[in-house]
Amino acid sequence: MSYNHKLKILPFIVIFLLMLECLLVKPTAIARADSPSTTVYEQRIIHSPDGIGKYYMGREIAKVMGYTGAGWLERQSREVEEQPSKIVSLLNLKSNDVVADIGAGTGYLSFRIAPLLTRGKVLAVDVQPEMLEIIELFKKEKNITNVEPVLATLSNPNLPSESIDLALMVDAYHELEYPQEVMQGIVKGLKPGGRVVLVEYRGENPFIMIKRLHKMTQKQVSKEMQAVGLVWRETKNLLPQQHLMVFEKPNSNDSLTR
Repeated sequence: MSYNHKLKILPFIVIFLLMLECLLVKPTAIARADSPSTTVYEQRIIHSPDGIGKYYMGREIAKVMGYTGAGWLERQSREVEEQPSKIVSLLNLKSNDVVADIGAGTGYLSFRIAPLLTRGKVLAVDVQPEMLEIIELFKKEKNITNVEPVLATLSNPNLPSESIDLALMVDAYHELEYPQEVMQGIVKGLKPGGRVVLVEYRGENPFIMIKRLHKMTQKQVSKEMQAVGLVWRETKNLLPQQHLMVFEKPNSNDSLTR
């Protein structure tokens, strides 16, 4: 190769090396273009095989369990392992409540809550149409009419403004691809004083045999809920392996009464 030819290709080599450095040293530079709010997320090339490589407030977001895992949600051993009937009893529901079951999946919790809401209803929210089809099937099979399937997007739960009393997420929040945007949509959908209840495997306990990204610590959850204006009220550790964490949307009248 001639000396002049080497000089001609040198700029291209420099550009290539700069691009490579940007990818390896500054992973945020390749944040997904379709993110509604790329400034709050970080995309990393090197990450856990159980995650999507996208980080929010220092936490890697876990991969979603698809509709092909519907059978696992309906497994017979779930009552022993997670005690979902106790989850329902801890929600302190009123008969006229409107509850949004976020990441409802097959509607496992939705159909256990619905009979208690004799004057209310459950909005079974999921991003997978296949899951909502399963819910429609169970509605007919169980003859339960106050469960309404709602198709969400990755960044919007599609809840009417100030329409729900409670948003429930059971082992779902850690998989939200756009957690901040979804939570903002939930907060908008909550009535003043409405509650958000998150049930997550306890990330503080290394002996709980769940993959690390599918567990969350109370500290991390509280930090992320505070970021969207929710206030922590209590944590109930009455379940075998999970936290039940309660947050509240502040009532705008609170400041007037103090």
